[in-house]
Amino acid sequence: MRVARVAADSVRSLNGVSLDLDPGVTAIVGPNGAGKTNLVEAIYFGLTGRSFRTGDKRDLIPFGSTYARCRVSVDDDRGIEHEFMSATSRNEGSRFTMDGAALDRSEAVSFRPMVTIFSPDRLELVKGPPAVRRAHLDSYVVARWPSRGESRKKFGRALAQRNALIARIQTGAADRSQLPVWDRQVAETGAELTSVRAEAVDELSSFFPDVAAELGLEGESSIAYRPGSSADVAELLAGLEERVDSDVRLGRTTWGPHHDEIRLEFNGRQLRRFGSQGQQRLGLLTLLFAERSALLSDGGSAPLMLLDDVMSELDGTRRERLVFRLLQGGQSVITAAESDLIPKLEGLTEIDFAEIAREPADA
Repeated sequence: MRVARVAADSVRSLNGVSLDLDPGVTAIVGPNGAGKTNLVEAIYFGLTGRSFRTGDKRDLIPFGSTYARCRVSVDDDRGIEHEFMSATSRNEGSRFTMDGAALDRSEAVSFRPMVTIFSPDRLELVKGPPAVRRAHLDSYVVARWPSRGESRKKFGRALAQRNALIARIQTGAADRSQLPVWDRQVAETGAELTSVRAEAVDELSSFFPDVAAELGLEGESSIAYRPGSSADVAELLAGLEERVDSDVRLGRTTWGPHHDEIRLEFNGRQLRRFGSQGQQRLGLLTLLFAERSALLSDGGSAPLMLLDDVMSELDGTRRERLVFRLLQGGQSVITAAESDLIPKLEGLTEIDFAEIAREPADA
């Protein structure tokens, strides 16, 4: 699957901006403040119904407007085109449609490419708390094994029910006799989620070191899974039962995959704590490209890679390595402030942002 066309009717500084995307690598070049990041955000918004920059989609609404809207056309593997439309309004809320019909965002993944985003803001994936990495890994699982993508949701529902019961027990509104039912649900769904996460990290770990070396992260690099419980139902259930007094006292479940950690390591130390800014950027790129390699190795579709301001802190050799890897397959969009930052390799299409912006954009 590939994105054929993007039309940002009204997204931040973009007004009437449209672009036909090359099936390979497209580099968007323009000065800082021109609106390139807004274009990348618009593509992501149109395909996913979310923003990677803010949790409040109303932030995408331009000053003086009442809505933000982007349309993205996708050609699937059979040559069938679908148009996704994502919109948010101050008065009417949000809409997400495919071919004019409302669609749940979780269902959309079957009709669009997986979207991978790099931006300086996304370094939180490396530097931030474990919950950010867990959520990212679970998104990868959905793309890698769609039939197993419900694992996170099933566990989340069971955990929420057990925590709600614990809160009632804590206040005396319920007793512990109901706990075994939800202990079993949490144990079964938690073991399933732990198992699929472990399989995903194990697969990624086979690509991670080579990708890191190719991108220029010199040293020993790895990705590791540190589960917060067990993938065995009986062991997870026993752990819940052992901790019930503590759980009731604290008012929450303290044992399970909601305490998992996915560690990105460099020379045996955590990148999030001991890596430099440059090493953390390369670590994030390594993770994204390892996911891409894993998907391609099993005959899957390459994700659409949106790489915003990826070149600014890479030297010439690393920039060339990155673009060369992108040219091996799949669709990508890169932004850069200067043309000199883009390696001139065959297969790459370079576009001046000013040529596609109908109106001046003040990012």
